[in-house]
Amino acid sequence: MPADLSPLIAATAQWLTRAYPSDGGVMDSALCEVQARQAVTVAAWLRYPTPMDAALVSVAGPGGSARLDWITGADGAAADDPDGHAWRTWVDEIVASWAACLLSAPALAEAAVTALAGSRHTEGSPVEFRRLVTPDVRDRRAAALLRHPDLLAPVAELHHGLLLDRLKPGPALTV
Repeated sequence: MPADLSPLIAATAQWLTRAYPSDGGVMDSALCEVQARQAVTVAAWLRYPTPMDAALVSVAGPGGSARLDWITGADGAAADDPDGHAWRTWVDEIVASWAACLLSAPALAEAAVTALAGSRHTEGSPVEFRRLVTPDVRDRRAAALLRHPDLLAPVAELHHGLLLDRLKPGPALTV
């Protein structure tokens, strides 16, 4: 079974961009989505550092968006979703919370990306998280809601402590 986190990453990034959308045009929406996807990718790679971790979540499922929807007041959003609600089952609450932490705290984002250096996720082709770690003015404007610490706080606070524990130096990231 392939250890592929792409369904979890796609669904969780989609949840973030729907919960905290860009208010600009198509380009701003795309920039917002890229930032969400980069934050979710870093968070997912930290959360599931080994192929076994990724395989287990692909079998068991990540849990879905119900609690996140309730916290953000979007608990009726699934009924209004024209794509159905199936993708919401692939949203990972902890990954969404960690991504919210990374989006709202640049120093934490830098520490998370640094923690991934040398992991199996970053082997091979170079991986860049520039829009997450050093967003320019246009990136920040495009993702104003997605990066707003006060708006993200209810989601970020859910599992902030777990993220800090994961970022402590030690065997947890030496994969």
